Amino acid sequence: MTAFIEAASPHVMNTYGRLPIALSHGQGCRVWDVNGKEYLDALAGIAVNTLGHNHPKLVPALQEQLGKLIHTSNYYHVPLQEALAARLTAHAHMTNVFFCNSGLEANEAALKIARKFGHDKGIERPEVVVYEKAFHGRSIATLSATGNPKVQAGFGPLVEGFIRVPLNDIAALERATAGNPNVVAVFLETIQGEGGIHPMRVEYLQQVRRLCDARDWLLMTDEVQCGMGRTGKWFAHQWAGIVPDVMPLAKGLGSGVPVGAVVAGPRAANVLQPGNHGSTFGGNPLAMRAGVETLRIMEEDGLLENAARVGAHLKAGLERALGGLPGVQEVRGQGLMLGVELAKPCGALLQRAADAGLLISVTAESVIRIVPPLILSAAEADEIVARLTPLVQAFLAE
Repeated sequence: MTAFIEAASPHVMNTYGRLPIALSHGQGCRVWDVNGKEYLDALAGIAVNTLGHNHPKLVPALQEQLGKLIHTSNYYHVPLQEALAARLTAHAHMTNVFFCNSGLEANEAALKIARKFGHDKGIERPEVVVYEKAFHGRSIATLSATGNPKVQAGFGPLVEGFIRVPLNDIAALERATAGNPNVVAVFLETIQGEGGIHPMRVEYLQQVRRLCDARDWLLMTDEVQCGMGRTGKWFAHQWAGIVPDVMPLAKGLGSGVPVGAVVAGPRAANVLQPGNHGSTFGGNPLAMRAGVETLRIMEEDGLLENAARVGAHLKAGLERALGGLPGVQEVRGQGLMLGVELAKPCGALLQRAADAGLLISVTAESVIRIVPPLILSAAEADEIVARLTPLVQAFLAE
């Protein structure tokens, strides 16, 4: 019998509260650890592995690309950048794309666009509206835009120029910005991820779009976690029938290969000019191939429809199994971005779920987050419910 392998990373900086699990390989919606234990992956690398693991169409394409070019720099044209940008702008009904490497980088670029948009109009100290419970990243600027004092603690002074408002309250937004000539943009997550799976309501998104049009502000929708087909449309804001001016993307765009993008419409697409912003690795051929293939496979395999259909099936199953339990506050979300809010902090469920062969996360202390690959089947959705339900029942009974 093979000796049990302990999961440990003694030379890695201790920045994560990791579970004692080291994963070895995956197939579809399942992964195995170094000791051979199997898990159903309802986390997908935190909404990253759009196509699951070892996808039969994606892997050979990436292998082929590795043998051609991995990186060249942006001194030269990268044809795959144009191929991916053309697909993204067509799906988004927008015009141009800047490529980077992560959601944080995409959000940072969006904030730079907003500030320069203001400066170009003669506004010396531009201000951006952001939201309570928001999460946009951990750089100093995106941390300042984030609405979580816990993650900000110890990193002051934060960047100025942000006005914070509550979700889904157009009157509060109007009050907070009344008579302020320095406002240049409204920056929101269409569905807040780290904040606890809180969706912006359709009518609210429409109201904000109208207000931005009336005031000449940019509407910037952070779709890093909720975009790329996760809700059943390419981008979550499309359920409201609106088009933003700026849209940061990342996570699911490369199915596990690091890639970020800022998609812009006509009002924002030409704000940044040569010398204003850049990225050494951004738009490298390998990441661009991952993005192109991800979108192609999503289209070929009908994964938007799958996310909508299986997501509705999963949500209904969670509501049936857990919705009526004392201590379950709400089951919410859309498509395959779902949250189950409990009445008490439930971080203990991470290890218990893993012990039961299920990978999930807990966000905002008391929300079970379920963001599986978009290839999830209805049978696998039922399996998530079956594995999670007794754990939640036992936890709430404690």
